[in-house]
Amino acid sequence: MDQASIADNGKRIFITGGASGLGRALAERHARAGWRVCIGDLDMERCAGALAAIRVHSPSSHALACDVTREDALQATADWLQCEWGGVDVVVNNAGVAQMGGIAETSLEDWRWAVDINLLGVVRGCKVFVPLLRARDAGGRGGQLVNIASMAGLVHMPQASAYNATKAAVVALSETLQLELEADGIRVSVVCPAFFRTGLAGNMRAANPALEGMTKRLVERARIGADEIADRIFDGMARGDPHILTHPEARRFWRMKRLLPYRLYLALMRRQLSRVAARMRRKAASR
Repeated sequence: MDQASIADNGKRIFITGGASGLGRALAERHARAGWRVCIGDLDMERCAGALAAIRVHSPSSHALACDVTREDALQATADWLQCEWGGVDVVVNNAGVAQMGGIAETSLEDWRWAVDINLLGVVRGCKVFVPLLRARDAGGRGGQLVNIASMAGLVHMPQASAYNATKAAVVALSETLQLELEADGIRVSVVCPAFFRTGLAGNMRAANPALEGMTKRLVERARIGADEIADRIFDGMARGDPHILTHPEARRFWRMKRLLPYRLYLALMRRQLSRVAARMRRKAASR
């Protein structure tokens, strides 16, 4: 493939939360494959840095200020894409936040914050961009929606009820749309990564410092980073996988939950949680 083809293969993608973390890794991965990439984010300073890296591979890429808690902001992005690029081929609803805490400790304000971004941010993205994807090709190929959930949406750890609930809702929304949008030729994938090194913990809300510290350590000490996760998602998107599970060990737990008697599954999860807690205690004691 010549350099001109690499620079622009005609495919267009929009990614929310694209200025950092997994969103930026996905943006750079698609740019390296020759896609025109538009990132949307609240942090325009980070957008500038991300866009500079993306444009090394895809010079016509772009960044827009975009707040997923506002439907009008997403609509303005859709309008820009239609006007400037003639539409979009793939939309990745990636923006999200982390909230950790027990049910009695977590405030309703934190619940609303998590729901507004993690769930309704994805809902708004789907609602706004589905008409654009439907209009993309009257012949029946309507592009792709990719919703970033989490393994927390499939396998539910304690002390994370708001996060688990919002990510489980994104899974349910995506599975609904897989059937609802099939006739429009719109493929829908839901991504469920486990822990990986990213900046998600930086904007986390936690009910207590101990829980915040433990979560940050799990993220910071994860074996793989955002670039490797982006590679796995890129491949799953290309295949059109309805569920993209990036961690083999997490995929095993999901299968156990689906196939084992629930009491046995709970016993295995308790054992695994005890091992994780013991490992964290040993690491804390050795510091």
